[in-house]
Amino acid sequence: MEAALVSEQQKTFYITTPIYYPSGKFHIGTAYTTVASDTMARYKRLRGYDVRFLTGMDEHGQKIQEKAAEAGKHPQEYVNEIADAAKKLWAMMDISYDDFIQTTEERHTETVEKIFQKFLDNGDIYKGEYEGWYCTPCESFFTETQLVDGNCPDCGRPVHKVKEESYFFNMKKYAECLLAYYEENVEFIEPESRKNEMINNFIKPGLEDLSVSRTSFDWGIKVPGDPKHVIYVWVDALTNYITSLGYLSEDDTLFKKYWPADVHVVGKDIVRFHTIYWPIFLMALDLPLPKKVFAHGFIMMKDGKMSKSKGNVIYPEMLIERYGLDATRYFLLRELPFGSDGVFSPESFVERTNFDLANDLGNLLNRTISMINKYFDGTIPSENLQATEFDAALKEQAESVRIKYEETMEKMQFSVVLADIWTLVSRTNKYIDETQPWVLAKDEEDLPKLGAVMRNLAESLQQIAVMLQPFMTSTPKRIIEQLGLDDKFLAWATIETFGNTIPANIKVVEKGIPIFPRLDSEIEIAYIREEMRGSIKSPQQEEVQAIEVPEIPEITMDDFMKVDLRVATVTACETIPKADKLLKLQVDLGYEQRQVVSGIAKFYSPDELIGQKVIVVANLKPVKLRGELSQGMILAGEKDGILKLASVDPQLENGAKVK
Repeated sequence: MEAALVSEQQKTFYITTPIYYPSGKFHIGTAYTTVASDTMARYKRLRGYDVRFLTGMDEHGQKIQEKAAEAGKHPQEYVNEIADAAKKLWAMMDISYDDFIQTTEERHTETVEKIFQKFLDNGDIYKGEYEGWYCTPCESFFTETQLVDGNCPDCGRPVHKVKEESYFFNMKKYAECLLAYYEENVEFIEPESRKNEMINNFIKPGLEDLSVSRTSFDWGIKVPGDPKHVIYVWVDALTNYITSLGYLSEDDTLFKKYWPADVHVVGKDIVRFHTIYWPIFLMALDLPLPKKVFAHGFIMMKDGKMSKSKGNVIYPEMLIERYGLDATRYFLLRELPFGSDGVFSPESFVERTNFDLANDLGNLLNRTISMINKYFDGTIPSENLQATEFDAALKEQAESVRIKYEETMEKMQFSVVLADIWTLVSRTNKYIDETQPWVLAKDEEDLPKLGAVMRNLAESLQQIAVMLQPFMTSTPKRIIEQLGLDDKFLAWATIETFGNTIPANIKVVEKGIPIFPRLDSEIEIAYIREEMRGSIKSPQQEEVQAIEVPEIPEITMDDFMKVDLRVATVTACETIPKADKLLKLQVDLGYEQRQVVSGIAKFYSPDELIGQKVIVVANLKPVKLRGELSQGMILAGEKDGILKLASVDPQLENGAKVK
C-alpha cells in the first residue's frame, strides 16, 4: 500500500550537500559528504520519490580573490577551473546530482540582490561599523573572547583585526523564534549533540548581530544601491539552496515543488551557519525552514586531520582508479559512522575490501553460480523443491534485514544499514555450510532439497543486490546479471517477499567473474601509504602553510560521567587467526570475567600482557570483531607510531572505578 501511495502522489525529496569552497583539489572528506548525500538520494528514488539533489560551489570571497591573484588568473577563471574538476570527480564517482550551482551564476547573483533588498526593506539589516577579528580561510568574524590562544576557534589559523563600515543583520530579533523551532522540531538538527552545542554555545549566551557586508575586497555580489559593499559570504552562499530552485525568479516552479528541503547534509564545522544563520534568514523571508540539517563528522587519519604537510591526504581518484568505485564508496559508508568522526587507514581499507567484499559477498556469488552450473546445468531450480530445516531461518533473516533497512535508512545511519546487510550475507554463507549442497548432490532423493537450497541462495543474492543499490552503483547490476536476471529485478517491490521472486527457467552465467578480486594486503597497504606520502609539501611550500591544529570536540561533565572506567587484570591473551592487528584478552574486573578484543598486536605479545593491570571502558556496547565478541575497550595512548597501555597503580583492586 505504501509503495502504491508514493507512486500515485510522487512524493518529493530535496537533499543538498554544502556548496564547496574552491580552495584546491577535493580530498576524500569532500567526497564523503557527497557520497553520503548521493546514497540517500538514490534510496529515495528507489522507493519511488521525485528527488531533487543539489550540489555546487561557493565562489565568492576574499580568499578566492587572493588565491586567484596568486595564480595570476581572474577569479572567475580560477573558480571555473575548479568547478570543472569537481564535476569530473563527481562523474567519476557516479554522483547522481540534479543540479550543480555556482554562486557566480546570474541566476544566483540576481536573486541574492533581491533577497538582500528584502532584508533592508523589512528592517532586518542596518548599517554600522564592524571592529573585530577576522579569519580569512573561514570567512568568519570572531570576538576577542571567542579566539583560542589568539587564533581562529574553528581552524586554528591566525586572525587579523578588521575595522570597516558594514551592514549588520539583526539576529537577536529572531533568537526566541529559533529556539521555539528547535523545541517543536526535535529532529531538525542531527545528531542531537550538535543542537545542544548551538543552544549552549551560541544562542543562550546571546546572539550577536551578524556582519553581512565587506568593503575590503570586491569579489562578490554588490549590495543594492551601495556598490562599495560586497554581500557577506554566508548570505551569499546559504541562499543557494533556494536560488537554485528559482526563488524570486520569473519561473519558481521548482521552488514551489521542492521547498522546504528535506535534509541539508553538512560537515560539523559549518553547523552554526546552517542551523542558526540560515533558519533566521528564512524566517526573515517568511519561508518554511528545512526539515532537517544532518551534520556528519570528519574523516580523520591516525595522526590527526588530513594535511599535506603530514603527507596523509587521500584523494578519491587514487582509490577509484586502483580499487574501483564501489569498493571506495563501500569503505566510506561502512567504516565511518555517519554523524561521528571516523578514521581512514590503508590497513582498514584493504581489510574491508578483502574480508567484506571479496571473501563474504564475492565468494558467496561465485559459489552460488558455480553450484547452480554444476548441479542444475546453470538453471535456477523452480519445481519439485523441498525445504530444508535451515530455510526458515534464512528467510526470517532476509525479512528482518529488509524491515530494519527501511527504518535505519531514514535516519541516514549508513554504516548500520551496511552492517545489517552483511548479516544477511553472512547468514547466507552460513546457510551453505549448514545445508552442505555437496553432500545433498550425492543422493538422488535429496535433489529436491538441493534445488531449494540453490533457489534460496539466488533469492538471497537478489535481495542483497536490491538493498546495495544506494551504496554501490555497479555491483548490484553485476550480481543480477550473473544470476541471469535483468534490471526489473532491482526494483524495491521485488524484495517484499522471499522465495518466489525469480521466475522459472532462469539460467545463470556459465562462469561467474569475481566482482571483487582479493588484494595482496602487504602490497596494497604499501601502495596507499606511498600515494599519501606523495602529497607532502616541499619545504618552500611548508613555510607558507598555515598551522593546522586538530579539533578536539568538547564534552560536558555529564558526558564524561557516563563512561564507566574500571581497573582489570589480564588473565589470558591470544592472537586471532587472520587478524594481524587484534589480540583477544580475558580480563578480570573483580565482579566478572570478560573478553575484550584490542588492536594492539603490533605493540604487545600475548605473553607480555598476562598479569598486567589495565583500564577497561566497562559500559561500552558489546560488538563482534572478526567474529569474536568484544565486551569493552582497553585504554592506550599513541604518539609517533608508538602505542602504550594506560597504566594504573598495581595496588588498585580489580573493579575499582577510575575517576
